[in-house]
Amino acid sequence: MKVCIAEKPSVARDIAEVIGAKERKDGYYEGNGYQVTWTFGHFCTLKEPHDYTEQWKFWRLEDLPMIPSSFGIKLIDNSGVQKQFKIIEQLVQHSEEVINCGDAGQEGELIQRWVLLKAQCTAPVKRLWISSLTEQAIREGFQKLKDADQYNNLYAAGSARAIGDWLLGMNATRLFTKKFAMGKTVLSIGRVQTPTLAMIVARQKEINAFVSEEYWELKTVYREVEFTATIDRIKVLDRAEKGLAYLKEHPFEVTSFEKKEGKEGNPKLFDLTALQVEANKKYAYSADDTLKYIQNLYEKKLVTYPRVDTTYLSEDLHPKIAGIMQDLTPYAALTAPILANPIPKLKTVFDDKKVTDHHAIIPTGIYPSNLGMEEKRIYDLVARRFIAAFYPECKISNTTILGKVGQVEFKVTGKQILEPGWKEVYANDVTPKKEGEEEEKILPVFEVGESGPHTPRIHQGRTTPPKAFTEATLLRAMETAGKQVDDEEMRELLKDNGIGRPSTRANIIETLFRRKYIEKRKKNIFATQTGIDLIDTIQTELLKSPELTGIWEGKLRQIEKGEYAMETFKQELIQMVIDLTIEVKTSNYKVITVRPDQPEEKEKEKEEKPKKEAKPKEPKKAVVIAEQQCPKCKAHPLKKGNTAYGCANFNVCGFKVPFEVFGKKLTDKQIADLLAKGKTGKIKGWKLPGAAGDTEGKLILNKGFELEVEKA
Repeated sequence: MKVCIAEKPSVARDIAEVIGAKERKDGYYEGNGYQVTWTFGHFCTLKEPHDYTEQWKFWRLEDLPMIPSSFGIKLIDNSGVQKQFKIIEQLVQHSEEVINCGDAGQEGELIQRWVLLKAQCTAPVKRLWISSLTEQAIREGFQKLKDADQYNNLYAAGSARAIGDWLLGMNATRLFTKKFAMGKTVLSIGRVQTPTLAMIVARQKEINAFVSEEYWELKTVYREVEFTATIDRIKVLDRAEKGLAYLKEHPFEVTSFEKKEGKEGNPKLFDLTALQVEANKKYAYSADDTLKYIQNLYEKKLVTYPRVDTTYLSEDLHPKIAGIMQDLTPYAALTAPILANPIPKLKTVFDDKKVTDHHAIIPTGIYPSNLGMEEKRIYDLVARRFIAAFYPECKISNTTILGKVGQVEFKVTGKQILEPGWKEVYANDVTPKKEGEEEEKILPVFEVGESGPHTPRIHQGRTTPPKAFTEATLLRAMETAGKQVDDEEMRELLKDNGIGRPSTRANIIETLFRRKYIEKRKKNIFATQTGIDLIDTIQTELLKSPELTGIWEGKLRQIEKGEYAMETFKQELIQMVIDLTIEVKTSNYKVITVRPDQPEEKEKEKEEKPKKEAKPKEPKKAVVIAEQQCPKCKAHPLKKGNTAYGCANFNVCGFKVPFEVFGKKLTDKQIADLLAKGKTGKIKGWKLPGAAGDTEGKLILNKGFELEVEKA
């Protein structure tokens, strides 16, 4: 028997139907020489620290770094998983050949390889590699089964990614938690989540530090067209008023009239990130929800494999495009102009060099029916983008008019659509405009040298802070490792060094929400104080730099291409973890936030000592003053200076607690009590102004946030 292993029961059912394995058994289908079984996602995971040694069960600084001599896998602790695995194990051990039918991507490869490894498979293994789940695709895939060894580099990259995440996540989370956190707080550190959080925190600090300023601009209306002065924004109203008076003394003169025809290129086909960005802009869908909807459409055979990072199609798909177009019957009015001529082999669409495992997301041509609103919207985005890619370019006319009033120069620009081209596909559809995209504005014809009266005015405005991240802009920032890139081609070049992968970015964002490091207000994403404090605590740039993490991602992609050795990558990681551990253990950075509203993470292991283990008592730890919020302004953390703890925004807020006050040097515990409770316990020996001798009493923080002694 040949044993096929799919990643989901529904996919197994589709495969079984096509290859004739139609007899339902317990946990598999059988027939026509095949047995078709399934996993349901991840069945195996890397072993946890305590699986290697009892010593690693407990969170202790002295046990770090944890570096296993070799990494092992284990079954997930779930009764359903274990039951189905036994079925797979039995089938595999009696098979003549195994066909890996997992999702055709890195994660799918890893899931299946680990299952086969755990099942001790000795049979030869083939690989089904398809880009859609239609009957035709499955049938063609079985006619062209690949040798499993062709995907060894893909498996190596998946393994390296998992090991890297384990080494950094397990060690750094314990390291920072035990060194800096108090109580049951867990400081969760991740290879991708931490630099992502760092980008959000950096943007938020820019917003918080931004001080809005008034400015004035000179504008004037000539022949019902408003022009703006090209001089720098004016910062002083008096100067603007003088400028206005000057303009009133001179006529307006046209100095240049330029009209150029141009083109707006067609939008690229969707990769997963671009689809998530568009769905967030248009429907405010989260990246995670969009991934679920497009995955459902894939499993319903309506679209091709979605977890992709290319916007191109392979050249061998060109002959199939007309057939897909013809089958898109709900869009017949839009596809008719394309089908009236042979389908062009556009370089902006077809490029084998820019397609790796899979091509861009496109419809399969199967008629969509019985879809919920969310899936229907996502399908519509994919279908229209596919159709638009084959339409003519949009032809436009750009007009620039320059003028002057006396010595002050003015300018206005306008854009006119001459031939809508691909924009016809969206004629009845409200699509979000690109950042900075102009509205269509038709300007009249002006003659150079013409002059006449005009109506000047002063426009008052205020500078605005940087925009907070939305999920759309955050996904783009992750894709380009934090670089602000609007150009499509440049974005393509940066993808290899983006942080995370298209299939994992949504989960990273959801993880940050779940751990209360970020929160959403309307469509905008903000870091919580807990998230800000965590990033402020991490002094190691490697852990929070999007660019450095992007370099790491680039090496993983090189492993996937066979251009970098997995073992080399692993040794680099081990050395990095060793260096990080030494650096943090020996650091004198004081720390950190204790947030009472932060949930305890499930992954934190028990910290109590083993009952049978006698251990000497550790010396009592000094109380540290957390970088908690300033009690006065409640907007900035406290920082430790040379003589006092003070608000990070001290120049504005003015709050501080000196180390020595009224002749007494305060202990860390006394300062901590003062900040947490507003007062200390009774203390003897206060030297108060005007008081004879020493005074006993509590140091309190009064309503004016000043220090005074409450006498006993």
